[in-house]
Order: sequence, then structure tokens, then C-alpha cells
Amino acid sequence: MAVALLSAILERLGSLASSEFKLTVTVKEEVQKLASKFRTIQAVLNDAEKRQLKEEAVKLWFEKLEGVSYEIDDVLDEWDTVMIKAEIEKQQKEFEEEEKAETSTAKKRNVWHFTPNFNSSVPDLFQHRDIAHQIKDLNEKLHEIIKEKQMFEFKVSRPIEDVFERPKTTSYVDVSEILGRGKVKNDLVSILLGKGTEKEKYLHVISLVGMGGIGKTTLAQLAYNDKEVQAHFEIKVWVCVSDPFDQCKVGKEILECVERQSPNLTALQSLLDRICDKVRGKKFFLVFDDVWTEDYAIWKPFRDALKSCGSKSSRILVTTRKYQVAKMMESANTIKLNELSEEDCWLVFSKIAFFDRDPQECEQLEDFGRQISKKCKGLPLAAKTLGSLMRFKKSREEWRYVLNNNLWEFEDVERGLFAPLLMSYFDLSSPLKRCFSYCAVFPKDHVFDVDELVYMWTAHGFVESKGNMEVEIKAREYFENLVIRSFFLECKEDKWFDEHALSNMSTRYKMHDIVHDFAQSITKACHLGYSTASQFPPSADISKNLRTVIFFNQCDYNMSNLVQNFSLLRVLTLTSGMEIPDTIGNLIHLRYLNLIWCKKIFSSDKYPFKWVLPETICNLCNLQFLRLDCNNISILPQKIGKLINLRLLTGGYLVIPREIGRLTSLRTLDRVLISDKDSERCEFEGLKNLKHLRDLSLLCFGSTIFPQPDRRTIESNLLIFNALEPPQELEKLRISNYGGTTMSPIWLASLTNLKELHLDDAVELMSLPPLGNILPCLESLTITRAWWLKKVGVEFLGIESENKKEDIKIFPNLKYLEFKSLWVWEEWIGGTREGGQEDEDCITIMPRLQKLKILYCTKLKSLPDFLRTTPLKELEIKGCPIIMKCCRTETGEYWHNISHIPIIKLLDDPEDMTRGCAEDEEDASDFEPEENGSEEEEIDEEDEDKDGGEG
Repeated sequence: MAVALLSAILERLGSLASSEFKLTVTVKEEVQKLASKFRTIQAVLNDAEKRQLKEEAVKLWFEKLEGVSYEIDDVLDEWDTVMIKAEIEKQQKEFEEEEKAETSTAKKRNVWHFTPNFNSSVPDLFQHRDIAHQIKDLNEKLHEIIKEKQMFEFKVSRPIEDVFERPKTTSYVDVSEILGRGKVKNDLVSILLGKGTEKEKYLHVISLVGMGGIGKTTLAQLAYNDKEVQAHFEIKVWVCVSDPFDQCKVGKEILECVERQSPNLTALQSLLDRICDKVRGKKFFLVFDDVWTEDYAIWKPFRDALKSCGSKSSRILVTTRKYQVAKMMESANTIKLNELSEEDCWLVFSKIAFFDRDPQECEQLEDFGRQISKKCKGLPLAAKTLGSLMRFKKSREEWRYVLNNNLWEFEDVERGLFAPLLMSYFDLSSPLKRCFSYCAVFPKDHVFDVDELVYMWTAHGFVESKGNMEVEIKAREYFENLVIRSFFLECKEDKWFDEHALSNMSTRYKMHDIVHDFAQSITKACHLGYSTASQFPPSADISKNLRTVIFFNQCDYNMSNLVQNFSLLRVLTLTSGMEIPDTIGNLIHLRYLNLIWCKKIFSSDKYPFKWVLPETICNLCNLQFLRLDCNNISILPQKIGKLINLRLLTGGYLVIPREIGRLTSLRTLDRVLISDKDSERCEFEGLKNLKHLRDLSLLCFGSTIFPQPDRRTIESNLLIFNALEPPQELEKLRISNYGGTTMSPIWLASLTNLKELHLDDAVELMSLPPLGNILPCLESLTITRAWWLKKVGVEFLGIESENKKEDIKIFPNLKYLEFKSLWVWEEWIGGTREGGQEDEDCITIMPRLQKLKILYCTKLKSLPDFLRTTPLKELEIKGCPIIMKCCRTETGEYWHNISHIPIIKLLDDPEDMTRGCAEDEEDASDFEPEENGSEEEEIDEEDEDKDGGEG
């Protein structure tokens, strides 16, 4: 943690030195001294971090350095807060001057004015003296730490980069060292030899999936060297793919393995042509080891070439840590490699630990050895490394010492137990180390929401974003990096989610228990999470240094002393049953605040059955993320314009005050409520000022989906909706509960950067807007519960009625399209101009469409002709009985429009039926639970031909 923290502090010191506020000579000198000392220490921190795992003196020195670093971070944060408050006061004065110029208009709109609470617009002399004194004291502490550093003789090392190169693998393995994988190996060999079902006798891909260090490559080597496998295949190729997947490099390695000489070709097409010439009609066995990329476009050329030229009995074996890779490669069989059994783990451990020992000595040490091997938790690499450690410990006293020590401490034995994890951890850059170790605050088996982590990492300043890259985007790159290294495993949970939220369908992840233990052992107690109130509060020594407090479950605890005891908090999550203290506005360091059904924001006399946030929240001038996890109408404080650093505001149904236009740092504004009351206050005028806004969710209160609507209310809301001015840089938009029969706001056409659009619960909508030609960057479109929509036609595509001959691209970048619960929808036509004359030569419709879902549209009876020209990879139709009958067989009316699609899922209740090249559901059951508990039967094209194509 200290390595990354020092990097962040150096950056902040540089910012302070170049601050627009003029520093006194004393302050500037102290800042420069501090920066110089940190740079001296930074050069040796990588060596110190490793040595502190086994050297107690170094560990104590390291902890002392980390403590001082946190103190400096807090001082700098206090100084930044002074400057932020000065900026707020400056903006407030400008705002008041504008209001005075529009006095009459302001009175009509009932605009609230406030008087600033700050004494001055710039740091005064007293504040300069205060920070100079604090930095001087910290300089003295740091000076002592540097003096102590000399005695350890640390090595100077370069900082770790994000990029790393994985070691290459080969097909060779010592079979005598493999234990505990016999059955899995036999099953794999059986599949390779085609001894299974009829389905398994045709060319297909087999994937071995599992976490790092679980033995995927070893198992692949076993199968590759099996005598029967060697005799069965005419051509055998082993390629270590790794990351990135370099197509030409992989092609050359395949060809070199086949021809036994290095090819002189450089173009991918030439390489694939030569490979096809060499393997055509022959049974080949190709191993792609260590595949990481999920990009289908990279894999497709190899898939198409090998499928067209090889024997149907050929096999492709893939090893990967990521299930999505197996899915992308259309694996017919996916084998999840689990941990070793306790007995097998003991055999692996003892084979190494007792190597070349006297049998009597082995017998004397076996009881301790079996207990130690349990600590490996079935991980082969952990068993091997720990066995190697014990191999050189001779006496029972040494073995007892290891057994009785806390194995989750950083001793020699820890390095053995966590060897794969330590190797990956020390390969991380400093910011990634902080991000990973921070996850120890969450309990075991916690289901991680990527957005949640991104916001928390950003709130703590862990993310280094340079140039124009948004810090949230960089944080998501961090997470992807940690997933690649198997610190996180993808999972799917049957959890309730809010359809109106902007990010409710994001992939969820878990940490393996041993990874979680590892994270806990390397983090400092500055971040704590609580599942019950009985665990809270911590001791005074811990409380005063806490940066994170998260309550995961309902807790009935009086938080009145929260501010006094936890003044340094950056992240705070309060949950149901807890009361928000009035003094919460004094948490000046707070960046992330999540309020889950808290008491203090329940209904007031003025706003019954609504949440009213306390005005003191507006004093949190550093706040970046405010989440209100509830389903009530939320009345935001009138002074919310003071939160000038706010990047995310989400939750409830947000009633927006006029000052929303001052929150120019906002990136995400979720569930904004449009009601007829806003027509008088014109709160939404401020949206146009939010130039950095990327995600926006609008709810039209007063549509027929809400209780007791009236036409006046709906018409009033439509006027407000049409008058909105969202920023043109918007990338994601959700419109819910729209009450009109048509939708054609002028501002929609201005959103030329929009990538994702959701239209939900537009129950009165009778025709769709012309989205096809006004949103050139749109990649994802979802339309749900438009109950009165009977026809989707050329108006949706945006094709003009005039018979023009110019080239037109409709939905040029659309990749994902979903229609759901359109109960009266009957017709979907498209690709023609008015009069029915097709112009296929000059009209291109959805040229990048990858996936189409049509769900619960019970009256739909037609599909558009243009589908046959799209590059669709997957079509899913469920709960649409009429159209499904027209798609199931080759004689079906619309079969010609969809026959080219590789994966077609026709899902009907109560029995789901699927045709396509999707992965074997039975083999994948450990990874991906079946949708709604239904079964999906997969049918090969060959079998389908025999049965007339019936699903």
C-alpha cells in the first residue's frame, strides 16, 4: 500500500506547489523538502515491500512509513478542501449576481438564495501558518524514517508497469509428478478420441477453464502426450497464445509446428491458406494454451479456416482462466477444473516435502505434514511450493513451528502458500496493488459490482488517469486487469435488480476464499466493513485512522458520534435502520456516500412518503459519488449546487432543484423525475450546463403507469420532456414511463454521441421515433413494455418517403437490439420506402448487428427482410409463439431471413428449445445457471437436418 500511496502523494505535492493560490515561502520550502524525501524513499520501496514479508524490522519500518504517508495525505486533503471552499464561495457570488439581475424572474420561480459560510475566498495567513507547521512536523518524522532506511541497504528498483509478459508453455510434462487429475484426464482423452455421444464425433472446441495455478496447462499436457491421443491424430500442434492474441504470430507458430520449419509468410490470409493446405482432410489436434482475448473477431479467421479444411474428427483444446473465452470460442465441451481433494493435495505435498527422506523420518513428520497440507486448500501450486519449503526443514520442532504459526502472516511459509498470488501481486503496478488490497474490506463470498468498486477506488484516489481519459474508465481497466490475473472470478447471481437503473445488468464477480485471505493479509486496517452492529464500533486507535466504513446488512446503531470518531472517512455506506447524523456535513474528506433506506431521510410533513435529504450534506465539498439506494421520491437539498466535485448522483426518484446546473463535474445523473410541478420552476434548464454528463436516466412522472394519472398532467410532462436540453456529449440514456403516443423531441437528434438507449414503460406509445438515421453512434437499443405499439416500420429506421438514390446507412453502429413485452406488436417490416419499392443497393440496415432478442411479444407474426443481410451472431426469441412457428424449420416463412445466424435460440414455455453452436449447457452448468431454471436442448446442424430442423 505504501508504494502506491507515495506515488499519489508526490503527485499531490506537485499540484500543491503549482497551485493557483500563492503559497508563502515557508510553505513552498516545506513542500519541496517533503517531495524530495519521498522521491528518495520511492526508489527503494519495491525491494522494501518484498523484504517486509519475512523481515520483522523491515515490516515495522514499512508500517511507520505508511502511517506518516497517510498523515501527509490527510494534511494535503485539508489544504485542498480550503481551496475548494474558496472556489465554491467564488461561484456562489457569481450565482447571486446573476440572480439579482433577474430578480423578477427569480421571484416567479421561487429560487432560493443562500449566504456563504466561509470567511474568505482564499487561504488566509493563519491557514498558511497552520499547513506550514503541519508539514514541518511531518518532514521531521520522515527524516527519521530516512535515517533508519540506511541500515537496511535496500536495492533501488524501477516502478512496475501495467504491462507484463507471461512465461511460455510447452507440451512437455513429467507425468510422474501429476497426482489427483486421473479421472478428469481420462474424461478429456475420451472426448478427444470421440468416444462419447454422436455430437462429440464432429469437429468442435473443448475448453479447460479454471483459476491461475489450478493445473489447466498440466492437464492439457497430459492429454496431449497420451499414447492413444498421439496415435489417433495425424497432426498435433501446441501453441502458447497468451496475451495479446497476435493473429499472425499464432498463425506462424501453427504452421511452423506442422511444417517443422519457420514460414516466410507475413499476411494472416496467406498463413491460413498454407495451414489449410497442410491439414486438409486430416485429423488434427490443436492446443491453444493460455487464451485471454474475448474478441470474437480475432478468433473467427482461425475458426472458419480450421472448420472448413480439417476432418470432422479433429479437435481444438483451449486453456483459459476466463469462462467468457470458452463461450466466445463456441466450445462444445467446457471442463471446469476444480481444486484437488484433501487426499490428492496431501499426495502432491508429501511427494515433494518427503523427497529423498528416510522412511522413518517421514513417518514421524506425517501428522504435522497432513495438517500443513490442508492449508493449501486444494491448489496444486500452493501444495508444491509449500512442500518445497518443508523439504528443507528436518526436525519435528521446525515442522511444529510452521504449523503453529499463523499461516496467514507474511512468513516464509506464506510465500509458499500464496506463491501464485504473490507472483501476480508483485507484478502489479502500484495503483493496482492498492485497488486489489482494498477489496479485503468486503466479506468473503461478497458479490462485487464493478461500478461500486470503481467509485470507491476513485474516491480514495487509487486511480492514476493521465491525459483526457476519464478516471472511471481507467478504474474499469484496472478491474479488467485484476480479472485477467484471476483475482476475481465471474459469477451470476439470481438477484433482484432495478430495471430503471443505468447499470443494473453489469457482470458480477466474486473472490476465491484464498484470494480474499491473501488480500486481508496485505492490507492495513484503514478500511473496515461490518455485517452486524455488534462488531461496531472499533477501538479508538483504529477509528481515528479509518478511511472506509461500510455496513453490509441492516444495523440498528446510533451514529451520532460518527463524525467525531471517524473524521478521516473517504467512503461511507449506511444501511437500513441507521440514522444519518446532522453533523455528517463535517466529514470534509468524504468522497463516496451511499445511503440505503436510512431513517433520517424518510418522509417529512412537507413531503409525505418522500425522502428528504438533510441540508448538511451540501457541506461535503469533496463528495464525488452520492448514491441513494431506495425507491422513494427523493427531495434533494436546495444547496446541492455547492457539491461542485460531484460526479455521480443516483437513486430514488430525484426531484431536481434549480441549482443542478452548477454540478458541472457530473458524469452520471440517474432517475431524474419529470413532473408537472417542474413547469413552473424550470429546474431542467440547468441540464444543458452539465457538459461532462455521460449517463442520464429520466422518469416521466404522471404517465399511465403511475396511479390516477390525468391527461393534463401527461400533456404538461410531455411539454417539459420536449423542452429538455441534455448535453450533446451524452453516451447513455434511459427514458422510462413516457406518457405520449409519439416521441419526437428535437433534442434527441442532437445526441450524436449516444451509444446506449433504453425506452421503458412507454405504455401509450403507438409509433417509434426515427432512431435509425439520427443516432449514428448508437450501439445498444432496448425497448420494453410499449403496450400499444402494433407496428414497427420504416419510420423506426428513419427512411424518408422520397425515393432518393443516395447511399444510406441505417443504425450504422448498432450491435445489440432487444424488444421485450410488446403485447400487441404484430408487424415488423423494414428496408422499403413508401410505396413498397426496395432500394437494397443504396440502403444498408444495421451492418454491425451482433445480437437480437425478441421476448414476450406474443402477437408478433413477421420479421423484416433486412435481417438476412445483417452479420447477426445470435438470435433469441422467447415467449413469441406465432413468430417461432415461422422460424423453426427450413420451410418456415421467415427461415430465409435468419438461416445464416450461427446461434438461434427458440425458447418457449414450458419447454425451451435451442438450435445453434452455443456451448454445452451440461458442461457449463458450474459456471452459468440456466435462464429461469429452464433447460436448453442443443442440436447440431447435422442432427437438425435429419429431423427436419425441429428444435
